[in-house]
Amino acid sequence: MPTESTYTAVTNEPIPVSQRIRERIVKSKTRYHANDNIADFIEPGELDELLAEVEGKLRGVLESLVIDTKSDHNTLDTGRRVAKMYINEIFKGRYVPMPPVTEFPNASHLNELMIIGPITVRSACSHHLCPIIGKVWIGVMPNEHSNLIGLSKYARIAEWIMSRPQIQEEAVVQLADALQSKMQPDGLAVVMEADHFCMHWRGVKDMDSKMINSVMHGSFLKDPNLRREFLSLIKKS
Repeated sequence: MPTESTYTAVTNEPIPVSQRIRERIVKSKTRYHANDNIADFIEPGELDELLAEVEGKLRGVLESLVIDTKSDHNTLDTGRRVAKMYINEIFKGRYVPMPPVTEFPNASHLNELMIIGPITVRSACSHHLCPIIGKVWIGVMPNEHSNLIGLSKYARIAEWIMSRPQIQEEAVVQLADALQSKMQPDGLAVVMEADHFCMHWRGVKDMDSKMINSVMHGSFLKDPNLRREFLSLIKKS
């Protein structure tokens, strides 16, 4: 049963779940930009409520676009399908905690360059919500005190970061920061190359443009030879 806090004091109308979540975030003075994770402020059962709320709002958008959502069998359930896609898939990284990552010590004192990739990543441009599809390469220079993680965990963390409305420049920084925090290596590098459908699908409609950017931490930033080795090796993958 809903608690008293789920109803307005004046009209006794239910308070939308998005408002309840937002009020918790604002009270904690936490940022909630499009690519921020807000899982700490969502209580059990509220994601289902949020999905239902988003479904209703999306149905309203379709109706404002003068699309029949009552008798057209193609759009009868479009609001719910799109809401599920946003909450449970393409924006999931906003609403759930980081996936569990098993860390283990660097027992063999590995201190040579490791490269993981290319990892296929998918996101959505936060400006137009158009797809971003690309590949990520990760370089790690561990030290004897570094934590190591399983190979699949790089892909899981990348998916968690990318499953939000993003801009590529910020996405690679978030991914690098998450991995740096987990592993504490001497050096960490992330390179991303992606197609942006906000350019392919609309606007200039340029099908050939890609964006490539990188983030370098620690020894990758300080040692040009290490940086060159990493960049030359990912060209061959």
